[in-house]
Amino acid sequence: MKIKLLNTLFFLIGIATVIAQDNCSTFYPMNEGVSMEYTNYNKKGKIEGVSNYKVIEANHSGDTTTATMSINLKDNKGKDIYNTSYNLTCSGNAVTLDYESLLPTEMMEQYGDMDIEISGNDIEIPNSLSVGQNLKDANVAMKISMSGINMNMTVDMTNRKVEKKESVTTTAGTYDCFVLYSENRSKMMMANQVYPSRVWLAESIGMVKQETYKKNGDVMSSTLLTAHSK
Repeated sequence: MKIKLLNTLFFLIGIATVIAQDNCSTFYPMNEGVSMEYTNYNKKGKIEGVSNYKVIEANHSGDTTTATMSINLKDNKGKDIYNTSYNLTCSGNAVTLDYESLLPTEMMEQYGDMDIEISGNDIEIPNSLSVGQNLKDANVAMKISMSGINMNMTVDMTNRKVEKKESVTTTAGTYDCFVLYSENRSKMMMANQVYPSRVWLAESIGMVKQETYKKNGDVMSSTLLTAHSK
């Protein structure tokens, strides 16, 4: 159960960071009431779960926006498995995500012997994207202490670039997207794996689609925007 919790946290951190970026730009206008539904699929294209995000509070002052976004994650049977909210701040072209706020008190109380520290460099997405553009690397790190055992987990996103523009149609609509490629290196204990991934971003919407691949190029998991409201 603890490993499943950690995997869930890493998934949500990745999605939350992408959703959070540049809320003060044309890509991510963070306005109170905006909601997004994402459906998550496994390598066989079967639904693994559905995650819902909603901006429950937003404050704008000059070029700075502070917001609180709620998260609800359900499994493939519609059962709630994760509920929390996280805080973010956007100023100019930089976003700060409060990683600790991703840890819901109710869930962590089930693991009284577990201490988790989360840190990292948020994913930067410039206000203006162009095909062929290189983007800054990013990373997320987790330090876990449980039952006297200490573990470190990190994910480094490297070789980030804008590959192309592409139209994507989902149940939420049709969107013109920039396709962002990156190589994600995951390290845990002695394990070291690299998973290429792509994210489809649309202006005023944010992430529309995401795919993670095996080394041979086969899709390992994917996420689609299946509902959106402003």
